[in-house]
Formats: sequence, C-alpha cells, structure tokens
Amino acid sequence: MRPRSKKLGDKNVIGSRVVQIRKSQGLKHGDFLTKLQLIGLNISSTALTRLEGQDRHAKDYEVFAVAKVLNVDICELYKTRENGCDRTNSETL
Repeated sequence: MRPRSKKLGDKNVIGSRVVQIRKSQGLKHGDFLTKLQLIGLNISSTALTRLEGQDRHAKDYEVFAVAKVLNVDICELYKTRENGCDRTNSETL
C-alpha cells in the first residue's frame, strides 16, 4: 500500500491508532478489511482507508468491530499521549 500523501483529517480520533495497532500486528490493509467483513461489517476498502486517514466519521459499531478484529479493548483505540485512557478512567468517556 502507498504511504499516506495527505495529512490526517479531523473526522475521528481513532484512525491513526487503528493504523498503528494494525501495523504492529503485521496486518495488511486488505487482510484487515477481509477480517472486518468476515465478522459482518459492511465496509469498503475506500471507507476503511478514509476511516484510518480520519477523513470520515467512525460509527460506534465500526469502532466495536475494529477493536474486536484487532483484539484490543475499545479504549486502546482512543488512547493518546494526552489522555492515557486506562480502564480506571474509560468508564467516564
């Protein structure tokens, strides 16, 4: 896959974390897309690219499916250097 040529958008806060986690697990974009579709998420390659690039809003059920496929707590997708997002404060999000 080509490197991102555009800056990240501002439509969601999870896109860059999704890419970071996906790549750390050695999961390619196409394989990730297939796994999402296999658990029932109706998402296209373009929509996933835009979600990862923060160019589209992430729906609640998409966040759930992404966390499930990546085998991470939903809170991990929202984790930033600023918020730390741990289980003790995730209940208040």
